[in-house]
Amino acid sequence: MFQIDLVERCRKNDRKAQLKLYKQYCDGMYCVAMRFLNNADDAEDVLQEAFIKAFQKIHQYGGEVTFGAWLKRIVINKCIDFLKAKRLDHVELKDYQMQVVEDESWSVAPSISVEEVRQTMEQLPDKYRYVLQLYLVEGYDHEEIAQILGLTPTASRTRLLRGKGHLRKLLKNKSHGTGS
Repeated sequence: MFQIDLVERCRKNDRKAQLKLYKQYCDGMYCVAMRFLNNADDAEDVLQEAFIKAFQKIHQYGGEVTFGAWLKRIVINKCIDFLKAKRLDHVELKDYQMQVVEDESWSVAPSISVEEVRQTMEQLPDKYRYVLQLYLVEGYDHEEIAQILGLTPTASRTRLLRGKGHLRKLLKNKSHGTGS
């Protein structure tokens, strides 16, 4: 009940309630922003923008999901917007260019660390990296990813599979290349 009261007070523009909500979620949302941006200054900037937007749009929060999940979606969208603005060469694939092939295998060579996988994901094109990150790290399903990125669920699945393929290829090159 406390969470609902706090959100209600924020809807009435109660600054103390906003500060309390901010303090409750800022560390977790900062971690989300850092996973996308890998830059502390950028993550802080995007986090502030996300909280401002959340407080401006808090009347749209309907309670269908937890407040944290609602806020996380805002943070992720702000991160993606930031990255898109930073890289104007973003190219979208159309759904008709994609085919989905189911492949549930996510194994990599035991010699490859989680940190190596994370760093290698950074090398992927944004369209694949976003879907991989939302699916693997943030735990969203394809319906949710589609909503966040403005895709269809089929496009989300396709990008996940293609991204996984690119990731495997990069990791294979890393393990067989001069880096090992």
